[in-house]
Amino acid sequence: MNHEKLSIKSWSEDDKPREKLVLKGSRTLSHAELLAILIGSGNKKESAVELSKKIMSNCNGKLNLLSKMSLKELMQFNGIGQAKAVTIIAALELAKRKAMENSTEKPSINSSIDAYNQMRYDFEGLDHEQFWILLLNRANKIIESKNISKGGISATVVDPKLIFSSALQEKASGIILFHNHPSGNVSPSKSDIALTTKLKDGGKLLEINIIDHIIIGQNTYFSFADEQML
Repeated sequence: MNHEKLSIKSWSEDDKPREKLVLKGSRTLSHAELLAILIGSGNKKESAVELSKKIMSNCNGKLNLLSKMSLKELMQFNGIGQAKAVTIIAALELAKRKAMENSTEKPSINSSIDAYNQMRYDFEGLDHEQFWILLLNRANKIIESKNISKGGISATVVDPKLIFSSALQEKASGIILFHNHPSGNVSPSKSDIALTTKLKDGGKLLEINIIDHIIIGQNTYFSFADEQML
């Protein structure tokens, strides 16, 4: 069989991702078609769309898994050089930042799902643990979010002094704690429970309420408050 490189110009009108986006809008395109626009061309045996389908198939069709791929991993695909890999990573990073943008007025946090949705993109694609806090005022409106520590695959060291000094500096009335489990298992460990208890007791002395501790996994989370563990 004769395999020839199929450029975008050689596709039928219905199969051209760029033209399809212009005529029908970006939402009509599949993940692979959007990815094909980014990479522009495939390899000697595959068109850009075919190559993009292979990449997405490797990620089980999930953009979240694609966003976890490193430059080196993307470049393992025939036809993806450094420039194309960088373009893919940059596009996914822009998507994350768009999702993370807040409105001018800081939102209120009234439930664990509100808190999770506010912070989930800070943890997306991480292969190591991080610990963040969300500082709230008396009306439960967000003052700021802050990264406290970055750790290894299975743990991160948390200094309570950093947490409470940040809260005191911003005159926060409440704190929501966040960390992730890269394994995807969001069940709290004994050390997670011990740390939460320690911070809750410290907060009482300073009149700063530890509102919740949320463990983030793959599109899911565990809330200490929801489980009545606070």
